[in-house]
Amino acid sequence: MIKIVAVGKIKEKFSKAQIEEFEKRLRPFTRLEMIEVADEIAPQTNSDAQNEQVKEKEGERLLSKIKDNEYVILLDLWGEMISSEKFAEKLEKLQTYQSSNITFVIAGSLGPGKNIYQRANYRWKLSDLTFTHQMTRILVLEQIYRTFMILNHNPYHK
Repeated sequence: MIKIVAVGKIKEKFSKAQIEEFEKRLRPFTRLEMIEVADEIAPQTNSDAQNEQVKEKEGERLLSKIKDNEYVILLDLWGEMISSEKFAEKLEKLQTYQSSNITFVIAGSLGPGKNIYQRANYRWKLSDLTFTHQMTRILVLEQIYRTFMILNHNPYHK
C-alpha cells in the first residue's frame, strides 16, 4: 500500500485530472490512498517563530494520518536526489524486506516542521527546482507509476 499525505487541497481541475489518471494507472500495481490535511494561514508578515508554529501545527496534522508501521518518505529540498531507476530499486526493497506500507509526505508551503523531520525514514529531493505543492503530488505519482513500469520491464520508462 502506498499513501500520500499532503498539506492543502488540490483546486485546479487539470491537476485533479492528472492525479486521477495516475491513480487509475496505479490500480493494477498497488493500493493507493491520498490524504489531504488543512494548511495553516501563514502571512508574509509572520515572524520566524510564528512560521515554526505553522510548520509544527501542519506537522501534527500530517502525523495524525501516519501509522507506526509505515515507512515515511518526506519530500524535502535537502533530501537525497536519486535517479528513477535507483528510486524503483529502493521502493522494491522497501516493499519486499521492510514495509509494505509506504507513506509519502508533502509538507506545506513553509516546509516540514521538526516533528516531521523526526518521523521521516527517508528524505527525497525531486529536483533542484521548486514546484508547487499541487505539481509535487503529480510528480510523486508519476515517479511511483514509473517505478512500477521499471520493475515490470514496461517500455513506458524509455
